[in-house]
Amino acid sequence: MSACVPTRHDHTSRSWRQSNGPGIKRPHSPPPPRRGGRFRIAGADLSASITVFLIAVPMSLGLAVAMDAPLEAGLVAAAVGGIAAGLLGGTLLQVSGPSAGLTVVTAELIQIYGWRTTCAITIGAGLLQMLLGAARAARSALAVSPAIVHGTLAGIGVAIALAQLHIVLGGSPQSSTIDNALALPAQLDRITPAAPLIGGLTIAILMAWPRLPGRIGRAVRRIPAALASVAIATAVAAVAAPGIARVDLPSWRSHALPELPQGPVLALATAVFTVTLVASLESLLAAVAVDKLTTDRAGRQGAEPSAPAAPPVRRSDLDRELRGQGISNVLSGLLGGLPVSGGAVRSSANVRAGATGRASTVLHGVWVLLAAGLLVTALEWIPLAALAALVMMVGIQMVSFAHIRNVHKHREFPVYGATITAVVLFGVLRGVVIGVAVAVVIALHRLARTRITVTDRGEQHLVIVRGQLTFLAVPRLSRTLGRIPQGIDVVVELDGFFMDHAAYETIQDWSNAQTAQGGRVIFTGRSGGRIAEPDSAAHSCCRPWTPWRNHHCHDRPEPASVHHGRGTRADVGDGQHHATAITADPSPGTTDTTAADTMIDVTRNPTTSTSAAAPATEPVPGTPSSSTPPAAPRRTGAHRLVSGLSSFQRNTAPLVREELARLAREGQRPSQLFITCADSRLVTSMITASGPGDLFTVRNVGNLVPPPGAEAGDDSVGAAIEYAVEVLQVESITVCGHSGCGAMQALLGAKPDNPQTSLWRWLRHGLPSLERMTSRHRAWARISGRLPEDAVEQLCLTNVVQQLDHLRAHESVARRLAEGTLQLHGMYFHVGEAQAYLLTEGASAGACLDEVFDHVGPGDPSGSGELECTSA
Repeated sequence: MSACVPTRHDHTSRSWRQSNGPGIKRPHSPPPPRRGGRFRIAGADLSASITVFLIAVPMSLGLAVAMDAPLEAGLVAAAVGGIAAGLLGGTLLQVSGPSAGLTVVTAELIQIYGWRTTCAITIGAGLLQMLLGAARAARSALAVSPAIVHGTLAGIGVAIALAQLHIVLGGSPQSSTIDNALALPAQLDRITPAAPLIGGLTIAILMAWPRLPGRIGRAVRRIPAALASVAIATAVAAVAAPGIARVDLPSWRSHALPELPQGPVLALATAVFTVTLVASLESLLAAVAVDKLTTDRAGRQGAEPSAPAAPPVRRSDLDRELRGQGISNVLSGLLGGLPVSGGAVRSSANVRAGATGRASTVLHGVWVLLAAGLLVTALEWIPLAALAALVMMVGIQMVSFAHIRNVHKHREFPVYGATITAVVLFGVLRGVVIGVAVAVVIALHRLARTRITVTDRGEQHLVIVRGQLTFLAVPRLSRTLGRIPQGIDVVVELDGFFMDHAAYETIQDWSNAQTAQGGRVIFTGRSGGRIAEPDSAAHSCCRPWTPWRNHHCHDRPEPASVHHGRGTRADVGDGQHHATAITADPSPGTTDTTAADTMIDVTRNPTTSTSAAAPATEPVPGTPSSSTPPAAPRRTGAHRLVSGLSSFQRNTAPLVREELARLAREGQRPSQLFITCADSRLVTSMITASGPGDLFTVRNVGNLVPPPGAEAGDDSVGAAIEYAVEVLQVESITVCGHSGCGAMQALLGAKPDNPQTSLWRWLRHGLPSLERMTSRHRAWARISGRLPEDAVEQLCLTNVVQQLDHLRAHESVARRLAEGTLQLHGMYFHVGEAQAYLLTEGASAGACLDEVFDHVGPGDPSGSGELECTSA
């Protein structure tokens, strides 16, 4: 994507807006129409194709060695994958070739059926992929749990690493992963020094090559690490170990082609399905990853002032990609090549090398084809131990600790662990089936697991419900509620995010009966805040706990009368705040299902004080009558203040009095220090869904944090930080910026001769943010998936990152960070969109080059817990 870049000159926001020209991809937009014309080769594509070629040749030979397949079969697969999949696939920059994910499967097929039948199985898998692509099943394949996919790939990686370790040690791999593990002690007993030394040298170069320092290191790193490691190992082996086992490329005249498959039909069909499953999942996941890498690259290029315009970003057509992979597998099988799939290693190298279109992928296949015919003598100098070490590192990298942390955060590690174990023990297909079975069992267990406890407090009973309330929990719920004496006060604490209709009716009927006997039933969340059923939005004006919604309602005149009665609705004057409690008689026009849904929605965040209600035995406010008087003119000044205070005392204070009394007794124990701007549009309790006692808030113009010891520093902010960190022992500190910040606008328009007023003396603490934004030596802060709207938004994002740096300079903060007892978070709130963005964890900790603010969606209850700092 193309973008303008802020400079020291004045620019209007219009000059910052992204072009809507053809080919430019907006987030979540459909792919732009394909342009006609001839096949074009750009200079960037030519150089990128050479880079990918230099990676693909040793990788293809190494995978062929790992599968115990003819070595030329790896070159055939690389050439076919590059040319056929590059021309026909749906992902412009994805590079296809021999599949690391299919290493174990192919090796087993070769051992059972032989090479020629394996080629026929590859053809069958390609035909099935073409059929699935024509049926538009690609998106459905991505519905498989990520824990199962990553567990499968990790299990394959373990199997690859164990098998190739034997070759690195100078031996031969066994037929299964378990046999390879059991045979390691014997292999170590008969180890020879040549192969391990060459393999160790290859691994050392692979790990050290990307970390070479200095200007020379930057120049040398342009050579791919895979090529450098294999080339150096080959040169060393030629001098130090001339008798080591090397690549043996047979004559192309003896190249084996496929034959009609022979064997049980069911077993052959299972083999075809297994190859299809693994190859398709690996290709589709790689295509999604390539889209992300391409978008990130475009964002970085657009943020560089001197960079040329980034090429248009086109989203992958996954169904077309699946068809292209199928055609490639058919051709590869017919020509005696390995199974083909999209590769993450080759594709990421293609994107980073600057490729702009299909030409780089196709040319890489052409270079492989030429090398297979012209460089046979040079390839035969490569030691097998070097190729085995290269593939072993690929297998180790398939066990991603980032994926393990991610599935652990989502409580899906049992699925991941079961899948990887089953793949290692029983093979890929059975491992996937076992992983799916474990995922289904865990999902049913979580859905059905509900703990219900009753505590007798004398005159009051406490019922605690932990988990989801479904029809499966109704019998136990009914028995537990039935044992509670009738006519007494009961507090029901609901800690779950789902309640179906059967469970709601059970609670509703029991609540009605308890209320009819003179008891009082209060429904709360986990924190003790009362839960209500807010009436539908069409019948509400203001709610007591959300004075920011239609918050001028208290300026309206009061209705003439107020009626109260059990099971009826009443108009509440001066504000017409309405909340519906669980009552004996649901109001006409409101079904139990709607009521249940609204109550469940509030229960999702029980600590949020955004919707509360009176007990079930109290009068129930309802919808305003049709004869509501017209709104009076708004009050101003002191009248508005008094009116708002009066509305709070009448509608909200009765609901929060108990909670505030508890806080008054126990003192404040906030978990967060929240530093944000004094802008009146920023309501911290609203956007963080927090209540009294949750946030220790510091507000100032521009959400600035003066560094300690700064000239004309501000002790007020420093004192608040010290008090929050040392005395209150907060667990995290958040610096929150926002869109349209007036302080940032003032900084952009600052001039040397500005008068030294109090405001300008304060804004001097924001000058480091302005310098950071205009510096060419720092990464640009940005929002994931899009460019900044204008220079003001760019400075707002950069200012958050800069103030986090100032925070780390405070002694108390630095000490707690070193102890691991404090976390820093960066946040950006777009006022017009009502959308929050969180700085990725690595950037918040100061350990990541990419300063990216990620979108926080409504389905992410853990906020930034899932965000990770990843290198594109």
